[in-house]
Amino acid sequence: MVTSDQIVCPSQFVALIRAKSHGHGTGYISRRIVAASLAAGHPTFVLLRPEIGLDIDKLQILLAFKAQGARLLEASLDDHDGLVAAIRQVDVVVSAMSGAHIRSHNLMLQIKLVEAIKQGGNIKRFLPSEFGRDPSRMGNALEPGRVTFDEKMEIRRAIENANIPHTYVSANCFAAYFSPNLCQMKTLLPPKERVGVYGDGNVKVFFVDEDDVGTYTIKSIDDPRTLNKTIYIRPQDNCLTQNELIAMWEKLSGKSLTKFHIHGDEFLASMKDTDFAHQVGVTHFYHIFYEGCLTNFDIGDNGAEATLLYPDVQYTRINEVLKRYL
Repeated sequence: MVTSDQIVCPSQFVALIRAKSHGHGTGYISRRIVAASLAAGHPTFVLLRPEIGLDIDKLQILLAFKAQGARLLEASLDDHDGLVAAIRQVDVVVSAMSGAHIRSHNLMLQIKLVEAIKQGGNIKRFLPSEFGRDPSRMGNALEPGRVTFDEKMEIRRAIENANIPHTYVSANCFAAYFSPNLCQMKTLLPPKERVGVYGDGNVKVFFVDEDDVGTYTIKSIDDPRTLNKTIYIRPQDNCLTQNELIAMWEKLSGKSLTKFHIHGDEFLASMKDTDFAHQVGVTHFYHIFYEGCLTNFDIGDNGAEATLLYPDVQYTRINEVLKRYL
């Protein structure tokens, strides 16, 4: 999730959502997973934490889930016994938490979730909070951004040491965060006159619509082909270079943008004297748009590609996403 919302989902189906956020918007990915679960006909449970306090927006989201047929379970991630009791009502758990906010306290909460799942002993599949790049392939990531991958690997080790059946989901670049802005930082809207191009702009990137992330995630929870593996959501029609993305927008909008190229060293130097969150963002962008970390490897035997596993899913093309901004 692109906040610290917590989801838990199952095939008898659970979605436990932690209704507390420090970030971009409650339930950014989790609400899509819940919607996909309900659409697939799974009994869906959503965790209502007492820490929700007076946050009316988050409460309204949870009540909307309830109106659609989800069941709200009251429990706290800080209450081990209560969390175990909630987990024993489901058979799949999905955790969705923003990578930007997974550090420190939230890492501890995810470890607590793993411990509760281990004690419960009934979970057939656990999908931890990933949904971005595969952290196992980011061992050489730059500081300070590597903290995201190091802590996700710590959670993976806890899962595997506890022998919990699992699936990891790598969803690459969320379409709404990376495509309308033509991959520019600090904005979600299309540039009006000028656009920064990373290097030569020819590095391939996978862009994935967020609703499709929810659909593919739910497809995977009962699939024996995804057990103890990583699924990569890699829609081939959405494998684009930044130059191709810019050209697509220019064609749709009928407007030409002035391009200026940013050398890799110059881009990394832009971290100087900025806050920690920006520094993390710069290093992540560097790995994606300069090194090609999303496309420079073969999946191999320990993974599977979602669009090949589920060819029936009609995923959203990026030109359809861009049209929303015309």
